[in-house]
Amino acid sequence: MTAAEIRGCSLCVQNRKAGAQGGRSPKNPEQKIIKRVIALEGDIVRTIGHKNRLVKVPRGHIWVEGDHHGHSFDSNSFGPVALGLLHAHATHILWPPERWQRLQSVLPPERFPVHSSDE
Repeated sequence: MTAAEIRGCSLCVQNRKAGAQGGRSPKNPEQKIIKRVIALEGDIVRTIGHKNRLVKVPRGHIWVEGDHHGHSFDSNSFGPVALGLLHAHATHILWPPERWQRLQSVLPPERFPVHSSDE
C-alpha cells in the first residue's frame, strides 16, 4: 500500500498509544479499539482537542482518530501510536447485522495532514 492508501484505513490498535486498524486500547489492554489512520510518521497533523494544536508524528508512529470527533478515545487523547501496536486492518463491520458493510479507506478532506511526509 502507498502512503496515500494507508491514510484513511481503519486499523485495530493494541494496548498502548496510537482510517481503521485493529488492536487494543492504550488505557485498557483488554479493550480493542478500531480507529482511522489520519497521519503517518513525519506528517504534521492539526489536532482536535490535543494539548498541542499541531503534532509532527514521530518516526515509527501513526496518528489515529475515531469517526465521531469529540466523542472518541483516539490520538487526540493519547498521542501518536507506535506501529508495533497495530494488530489488524479492519475491512468490514459485522455486528450488529443491520450494519454489515465493507469499510472504505477514506480520509475526510478536513483531516488531511497539514504537511505530508510524502510531499
